[in-house]
Amino acid sequence: MTLTPIGCGADPPSPDVYDQRLAWDDCGDGFECARLRVPLDYRDPQREELSISVIRLPATGDRVGSIVINPGGPGGSGIDYGRAARSVLSPQVRDRFDVVGFDPRGVGESAPVECLSDKALDAFLALDATPDSPAELTALEKASRRFANGCRAMSPRLLPHIGTANAARDMDVLRAALGDERLTYLGKSYGTHLGAVYADLFPDRVRALVLDGAVDPALSRVEMNEGQAEGFAVAFRAYARDCFTIPDCPLTSRTVDGAVAELSGLLRRTDGSPLRGEGREVTEALATLGALTPLYDRRSWPVLTEALRQASTGDGTLLLHSADQLVGRSQDGTYSNQTEANMAINCVDSPYPRQLSAFVKAANQAEQRTPGFGAYVMWSTLPCAFWPVPASEHNRPLVARGAPPILVVGTTRDPATPYGWARAMASQLESGVLVTFEGDGHTAYLNGSSCVDATVDAYLVWGRVPEDGMRCPEIE
Repeated sequence: MTLTPIGCGADPPSPDVYDQRLAWDDCGDGFECARLRVPLDYRDPQREELSISVIRLPATGDRVGSIVINPGGPGGSGIDYGRAARSVLSPQVRDRFDVVGFDPRGVGESAPVECLSDKALDAFLALDATPDSPAELTALEKASRRFANGCRAMSPRLLPHIGTANAARDMDVLRAALGDERLTYLGKSYGTHLGAVYADLFPDRVRALVLDGAVDPALSRVEMNEGQAEGFAVAFRAYARDCFTIPDCPLTSRTVDGAVAELSGLLRRTDGSPLRGEGREVTEALATLGALTPLYDRRSWPVLTEALRQASTGDGTLLLHSADQLVGRSQDGTYSNQTEANMAINCVDSPYPRQLSAFVKAANQAEQRTPGFGAYVMWSTLPCAFWPVPASEHNRPLVARGAPPILVVGTTRDPATPYGWARAMASQLESGVLVTFEGDGHTAYLNGSSCVDATVDAYLVWGRVPEDGMRCPEIE
């Protein structure tokens, strides 16, 4: 997810893309939709263009400008996130800003990257992703090569140009097309990386950025995988402590370490004996995904409780539903391109190890540190070892020298973007201001903390910058 400066030596975009104004059409429920023209290659901007899908919900009151939003991923649909604007942003913010979502290049409705058929993606995601025999390792390597080769075959024109730096440049073209002199932005999870890259490239065009559930731009890909596995482990331990307070908790050991061992044991058993699930085998990989998904939101912990209770009887249906939710699989067996876009963007944003032996070593170390999560998270990115185009950027701190104060929000027990990453991003950004939510779940704004909500709203609407290091308690 990290990048080196991309502006040096690059030709500027063709002037007419900055002169364009969006032609908005009604697209239902108070929303308007449009298409934005951007260069395919910012180093050769006159050659070919892409069409970016954009949606907005107009401000309800005294309009200040637009706020652009991104849900993360990478690969998450900004169009879908825009459709959820009424729950994504408070009434106070929606009163003053048009809420604008867009599908970044390679995602959803914006020249989506394609790699595998739905059936092939089913097989890839169900494959044993924690190989413990030469045959399983060979199968995973072959499947990962097929994924990478499929992207090359199905999306050859787009693949070299879908990284975060280009998406940030697209976002600046969008800012201009919206008529805003400076960008107001809310990015969550990977969206924090997109926002930080934007600020690093265009510090003088920043009005207010909220980066919620931040990543650490300086980490290597292996370090990032290790950190995310540890984040899931921290979140599961918090879930287990909460589960022990209910009378029918399926974790029978009644100790946190015992609960971790129970989950690890369940996942190991599914390696040889998959659970049943509505006509599909719930393999170890799918069961792991299904266990991780409810950790993203404390309000979903009861789903995990019931899923573990079902799994103890051999029924993996609820784990399967949770896994499908995370990877964008519909009940009819079709997928969004979320998984393919996620892989493609990550693989070009910064280098991964290119040797299988490096993945073996990293996965073994990660599993020792975080049993049940470490090996799976590490192996899930193996296609990047065989990626057909080189990584365009490298890991480095993002500074955004000269930008106005940028609000970085971190949650102490965030499963997907560990709290330490938010601290790191805030310290790297020259004008970073850290707000800490002492709680659970992935991201903080509009997730139950009135302290976080009021702080973010005041910053976005009135430009009130909180004290760096401000903490919002779990119980208010």
